[in-house]
Amino acid sequence: MAEQTVDSFVKLASGTYLEGLAIDMARDIIWYSDVIAGGIHGIKPDGTKVTSFNEERMWTGGIIVNADGAVLSTGEGGIMWNNPDTGASGWLLSELDGQPISGINEMVPDGTGGIFFGTTDIEMVIKGEATRPTALYRLTVDGEAIKLADGIGFTNGIMYDAARKRLYCNDTFHGTWVFDVRDDLTLENKRMLLAKEDADGMALDADGNAWITGFRSSYFARMAPDGTELSKLETGGGSITQVRFGGPDLRDYYFNSVPSDGGDTLKEGGEMTGHNSFLFRGRSDTPGMAFSPPRFKLR
Repeated sequence: MAEQTVDSFVKLASGTYLEGLAIDMARDIIWYSDVIAGGIHGIKPDGTKVTSFNEERMWTGGIIVNADGAVLSTGEGGIMWNNPDTGASGWLLSELDGQPISGINEMVPDGTGGIFFGTTDIEMVIKGEATRPTALYRLTVDGEAIKLADGIGFTNGIMYDAARKRLYCNDTFHGTWVFDVRDDLTLENKRMLLAKEDADGMALDADGNAWITGFRSSYFARMAPDGTELSKLETGGGSITQVRFGGPDLRDYYFNSVPSDGGDTLKEGGEMTGHNSFLFRGRSDTPGMAFSPPRFKLR
């Protein structure tokens, strides 16, 4: 893959600290979140603004589009849903084991209509204090939450390779874990794929390679399914929080960049007010991996 710099990417949007990212193929919209300024915002691939919602809600780390077009978003209190066409909204998940949820970070479809997701300790994040261990869960299409793994320092980017039966999960400040997925979608054989102290977002390409971002890194670390570390893709810009593939051929990729010290500022409870976080579009030689959307019945 040819080296690209920030000058070869198209800048589409800006904000304070852009994080969550999803490609709405049916509407041809890119949805992204701003965890500090709040809200989920939709734009066209050319950067034309479409709409915004949940503008008072901070800490949205993950976004997925449901099969019916509703936008699912994580953050403080759990997983919300919004229908951009009707304005309807509600909670998909607000409790675990009968207790209110502190926060949920990233999600990925499980291939059966549900999702895999990771919890996050937003209470401590807001305070700028050390976070408590988090866990991985699966939410079935019928709404049952099943704990799959715990004791993870800080769950972040999650991807599921159904063909190889592997689940990847970034553990921020440690690296990227990979699990084998049993036929019943439970997990086993946890091992480290990549040691990385700023592991953040993640996407898979069609070859099963993991593109791993870092909140202190201006490049994509790329790992083959067999654990081989591939060449890095440098952007020449700020640090990268998330990446997603889109476009008719899934060869467009979108990524959020933040100031190089932005993640550490949040970790330490510092204040961020500038608009120097950006959403970019690039072009890949390899298409992204296609996923079937979740199929939750929302009301």
